[in-house]
Amino acid sequence: MEYIKSSENDGETENRQVRQTVEKMLSNIRQNGPAAVIEYAKVLDGWNGAFVLSEDKKQKLIAKVTEAEKKDIRFAHAQVKRFAEAQKQSLTEFSIETEPGVILGQRIIPVSCAGCYVPGGRYAHISSAIMSIATAKVAGVSFIIAASPPQGDAISPQVAYAMDLAGADMILEMGGVQAIASMAFGLFGARPADMLVGPGNAYVAEAKRLLFGDVGIDVFAGPTESAIIADETADPMTVAIDLAGQAEHGTNSPVWLFTTSRELAESVARIMPEIVKEYPSGKVIDAAWRDHGEIILCDSREEVCEISDRYASEHLQVIAKDLEWWKAQLKNYGSLFLGEGANVTHGDKCSGTNHILPTKGAARYSGGLNVLKFLKVLTWQEISEEANLEFSAVASRLSRMEGMDGHARSCDWRLKKYFPEKTWDFTVADQPRYD
Repeated sequence: MEYIKSSENDGETENRQVRQTVEKMLSNIRQNGPAAVIEYAKVLDGWNGAFVLSEDKKQKLIAKVTEAEKKDIRFAHAQVKRFAEAQKQSLTEFSIETEPGVILGQRIIPVSCAGCYVPGGRYAHISSAIMSIATAKVAGVSFIIAASPPQGDAISPQVAYAMDLAGADMILEMGGVQAIASMAFGLFGARPADMLVGPGNAYVAEAKRLLFGDVGIDVFAGPTESAIIADETADPMTVAIDLAGQAEHGTNSPVWLFTTSRELAESVARIMPEIVKEYPSGKVIDAAWRDHGEIILCDSREEVCEISDRYASEHLQVIAKDLEWWKAQLKNYGSLFLGEGANVTHGDKCSGTNHILPTKGAARYSGGLNVLKFLKVLTWQEISEEANLEFSAVASRLSRMEGMDGHARSCDWRLKKYFPEKTWDFTVADQPRYD
């Protein structure tokens, strides 16, 4: 393994200032509720209006969206919805009789309320509204709150349309920590959220992290990251353009290239600084590439897989021969894009898979947002009196092995009640036994 280009970042360090700020804000909102939110919105966003988007204002915003824009948003929504529906169908309720008189099963029940955060700021994240809200809707969540920071006197009209199309029941014109807290705590007439989902800046991500446990969250989110695996068959310009496209997310967004071709690696290293000069977001891309970009030359495709799985990137694109081999070998990633025809922008915007994905190595143990995140797999059981002869006896003995006499007595009672004709001696170590 050889670094053709290494990151100039000093590594992952905990941003204590962000954590301290968010802890103080959450504590303040817990104690003072809406009054604290109002003050934060005024100071941080210059917002003095109502937070809940009224039906009248929503329709006026939607009226600003052109029919061409609506058509594209509807297309993206249809793809995300279709994929989420297929995901839901992959998990089913069932029951099974494991032994005579013992019936076990599972139910699939959605959470009652989801809070979906849609970032604002430099970009209007239309697709994020679709990814989170439409997925929750397909899951069957009965009440969905959406929040997005206002730009000027309102949220983005296109974002408002996407939220409405996807099925948001309440829309908050609010951003940042105060929006996350308002959804979590059920402020301004909202229900308290059971789940908080959606991307955001470092403060939003930290707020979700600190609230985890009180509520569920989708992923532990960090800056967007993307990796490309490429061999000698890949077009260096395509690779460079795709790396630059993902570095546009932010100055702290890492982009990585893992390759077995020195020629490709050196070509991409040469091309990258040149092409970003033409991008409107060139300064952002240049900073991300300078501080976080890496090109790693590997001796074999097996080593490429090892390195890629170690990085566990949020997005992983493969532009190489034998795509089926790569698909079978690669294990750690948020979402996989196979072949030159499938680039990360497709997944980010409209192909149908979700773009809210794990970062910072979390893909080693977690996938991204999907319909199953909003569903609870609940188990149930029904055990007949007859089956208690075996199951209560075994459970009683196991409980006493563990020193849990109270547990054992629940089973002992049933043995005596259901089988009074038998003689039970619960003081003997290997009792109760029916055989």
